Amino acid sequence: MKVLVVEASAARAESTARVLRRQGYDAHSVDSGTEALRLHEDAQLVLLDLDLPDVDGLQVCQAIRAVSGTPIITFTDRDTELDRVLALQAGADDCVVKSCGSREVLARMEALIRRAYPWQEGPCSISLHPLYIDGRSREIRLDGRLIDATAKEFDLLYTLATHPEKVVSRKELMVKIWERDATESSRTIDTHVSSLRAKLGASEWIVTVRGVGYRIGYGREPDRVPEPRTERAAGPVPGPGARAPLGLVTRGS
Repeated sequence: MKVLVVEASAARAESTARVLRRQGYDAHSVDSGTEALRLHEDAQLVLLDLDLPDVDGLQVCQAIRAVSGTPIITFTDRDTELDRVLALQAGADDCVVKSCGSREVLARMEALIRRAYPWQEGPCSISLHPLYIDGRSREIRLDGRLIDATAKEFDLLYTLATHPEKVVSRKELMVKIWERDATESSRTIDTHVSSLRAKLGASEWIVTVRGVGYRIGYGREPDRVPEPRTERAAGPVPGPGARAPLGLVTRGS
């Protein structure tokens, strides 16, 4: 999913784009309405700051909508009914105040994507170099070498990898992967984690967060924050579900 981030501050725009790339989006950033009008045709979703330095954001929104059906989410500093109405009338699909929580922003993005691109909802391939997880073929490769994992081991690693910055609770893993009541014993999770660590050759790929659950790790490069790249395919979503939200939006200048 190609996302164009348009914000007056180049640093903030790139920061948002970088976080989106970690979530699997193919995100690019620009800091002017002129650049947005030049590049929007390559995007499948536009995050548009209405307070731009060169062109009024509402005019940019109108211009994009005049020639394209690309979904647009606009951001404004002012939480007023008038601002929201003007943005929607200009062609925006949604209007969010910049102080809005990041979880809500991600949820709004995903809801808009589901409506605009229903065919996009499918398994994705995730690259956490040198670890590659193919959601379509259900294969795990490390340094190009195929890892012989069971179905549940794949589901466990896939779930953690699709939430690269989130701790996934043991309760959530039990319900999502094993479809068992969360009150049942979860010792089976420990067994699968131990097996995966052995097959991946490094315990750092799956990090235990005591008293909570697990998160994906960085393998042999503990100081490197993974930036997963994903490719979505048509078809039903596998058990391990969707991306987790992460902070996206910064306040405008």
